[in-house]
Amino acid sequence: MLAVTMGDGNGVGPEIILNSFLKGELASEKYAIVGDYSVLEHCGRLLGLSVPLHKMASLEDTEEGALNIYDLGLLKAEDITPGQISKTVAAASREYVAEASRLALQDKFSALVTLPVNKEAIRLSDPDFTGHTELIAGICGQTNYTMMLASEKLTVTHVSTHVSMEQSIRNCKKDRILNVIRLTNDALARFKDQPRIAVAGLNAHAGEGGAFGRQEIEEINPAVEAAKAEGIAAFGAIPPDTVFLRAYKGEFDAVVCMYHDQGHIPMKLLDFEGGVNVTLGLKVVRTSVDHGTAFDIAYKGIASTGSLAAAFEYGRKIQNPAK
Repeated sequence: MLAVTMGDGNGVGPEIILNSFLKGELASEKYAIVGDYSVLEHCGRLLGLSVPLHKMASLEDTEEGALNIYDLGLLKAEDITPGQISKTVAAASREYVAEASRLALQDKFSALVTLPVNKEAIRLSDPDFTGHTELIAGICGQTNYTMMLASEKLTVTHVSTHVSMEQSIRNCKKDRILNVIRLTNDALARFKDQPRIAVAGLNAHAGEGGAFGRQEIEEINPAVEAAKAEGIAAFGAIPPDTVFLRAYKGEFDAVVCMYHDQGHIPMKLLDFEGGVNVTLGLKVVRTSVDHGTAFDIAYKGIASTGSLAAAFEYGRKIQNPAK
């Protein structure tokens, strides 16, 4: 069973769930919505969406043909103020993720598919909150993980993400790069034989033999060679100005990037709406929509369901096998 967390109740999460159900985009797998029944009922009523809702008495209590909701009972309809920041609503959105993660660690869920939360709002009750990934990692007791952005057009993973450029250069170390190559290979190997993984250089022209920097010589290339010695089909360091085109044309299945924008820019240029955010390396498999709470269009019934459909499908493909 997959868990789909509802996201911030004042954002687009509830309507995306309801509309995605009506389109049949969530019909391919057993799943449960982890959130608040009252919020989804309220959203459906406001938007005139006739979705059959089933409040689950337990995770085993599913009803065919209905949207099965594992109700945490944290919010009432009157708590919802569409498009506005709310400490109460945001705290509930955090708890949906935390509870789904705890249940996944107990093998009750095989993967989490998360809808967006509002970080600013959550920090009103949890000042140290930085995001889904860090919250789930803390519950798992892990620090070794990375971000993948995946779509049918391009897949990238990252050695560094939300740090300064200066820090990303310091993070460009053999052990970290090798670990990201391994995580990328392990994820893709769940549904693809012998994934081909390109590793981007850090510097222009991948350093051009040390003329523009030595990270390729001292850190990146040794990591690639170590990966090859483990039987991974790794290639690099490849100049970053050509590696994404080569991957887009089908030469590689994924590109390991050295810093945040190196991967995000080509990914969002090629497939802004179809991209899926995947967290690799945790005990809990997690995919996410690649957009925010979109408070400006919440409860207007116009939010796209495409990213949820893509995240749900990717979660299905890489979910943990039943034990």
